[in-house]
Amino acid sequence: MEWNNEKELLELIRAELYTSVIGDICDEFGYHNQFLSQDIRPIETHKKVPIMVGRAMPVVEVNVFEEPKEGLPFGKMLEALDDLKENEIYICAGAAKNYATIGELMCTAMIARGAVGAVSDSFIRDVEGIKELDFPVYSSGFYAQDQRGRGMVIDYRVPVQINGIKINPGDLIVGDIDGVLVVPREEEIKIITKSLEKARGEKVVQSKIKEGMLASEAFKKFGIM
Repeated sequence: MEWNNEKELLELIRAELYTSVIGDICDEFGYHNQFLSQDIRPIETHKKVPIMVGRAMPVVEVNVFEEPKEGLPFGKMLEALDDLKENEIYICAGAAKNYATIGELMCTAMIARGAVGAVSDSFIRDVEGIKELDFPVYSSGFYAQDQRGRGMVIDYRVPVQINGIKINPGDLIVGDIDGVLVVPREEEIKIITKSLEKARGEKVVQSKIKEGMLASEAFKKFGIM
């Protein structure tokens, strides 16, 4: 194993890996459905979209028709934000597509708690402000309408589903321009170890192809393409 602690693991993934190669290795180990849906995309800027790597902190959102007559208007959302830990990713699941579940102030609170990203299966808002924060956020799109009176958080740190993909608290989440991938925690050592081997092998293959080796010859020799 090439890492000794959590910090080294996350730094190694940021430095050398990307979702496509990790997804290939998930396939090899029989995990064929680990990518979130194709419409969950990062906020794109003129800069390169950085890789997002951290631990899942799932949050359950439900749809409502009005604010609760008692209690907080956002349910447990503020409680969930305050409970975030270093290197966690806020993952909001269950919202309808008629309001935004994440905004600039929420992202500011996430950063203050040491979080490293956010994912929503619905919409986000305050996009220009979030860009200024330089904080990775992935969603199905942008929509200014507030969740207050339309949605609320009812639980967090519990397993959730996004498009049939299970996300457990503490699962390794990797996101980049190509998508968001869930790596099951119980299998992450072997998946990341093999992913590093493949990523480094791909660089060798790319070099050989640039030197003139045919793609078919490269695949026959290295088994990578």
